[in-house]
Amino acid sequence: MSDLYVSQKLTIPANELNTTASRSSGPGGQNVNKVNSKITLRWSPHESAVIDPAWRDRFVERFANRINREGELVLHSDRFRDQAQNLSDVRYRLTEMLLEVRRPPKRRKKTRPTKGSLRRRREAKTQLSQKKQRRRERFDA
Repeated sequence: MSDLYVSQKLTIPANELNTTASRSSGPGGQNVNKVNSKITLRWSPHESAVIDPAWRDRFVERFANRINREGELVLHSDRFRDQAQNLSDVRYRLTEMLLEVRRPPKRRKKTRPTKGSLRRRREAKTQLSQKKQRRRERFDA
């Protein structure tokens, strides 16, 4: 297996990725029972020496539910009947996951509502209050 090219700044060496093949479930007839086409990819982001620590922290935070107790990210693919296609699919999914958290999220700029929006809000509340007051029953005894 070759290195996983993610971006110009990150290429995961092949020795950090552990892949295993197993029998797939689902349709496929007799082919399913004799061909190991399902691919399981394991990668430990905590032990990776090539990924930037900030990038790693964002990755671990975003995909914490996909990382097991041993600290490994486990991805499976059995979409295709071909082992090579499943391998490329699982590698592509890992690449997409890494690229998703490549940059830190933008910080929110604090903004204030405009005077006009505050005025319109107050007027709307007043109108609603007046409408409800007009609906009240009046008992003139």
